[in-house]
Amino acid sequence: MGKIILIILSISVWLFFPSLVLSDCTDFGRVTNWYVQDEDTIVFYSGNRPVAKIVLQDCTVNKSSNIRFLKTYMCDSDSLLVDGEECAIMSIKSASSGSF
Repeated sequence: MGKIILIILSISVWLFFPSLVLSDCTDFGRVTNWYVQDEDTIVFYSGNRPVAKIVLQDCTVNKSSNIRFLKTYMCDSDSLLVDGEECAIMSIKSASSGSF
């Protein structure tokens, strides 16, 4: 009986809070450079290897933007600074997760 309740609870969390279950996190401490893919998407690299792709919410970024991390380990719904303005991260796709 307890096992069934655990399964139902797990399915309920996945259905009602998919962003919590499907969120992606990445360590940006090894990032050495980045590439602006479009006005709200940035691809971060460590050397020549991609680390992650970030899509920003309600912020515009261009090639000359100054990008600063607020912390090194970030997840969906965290923020970073673009030209001194705090920008919410809509999604992070990690290169290591295969969702890149």
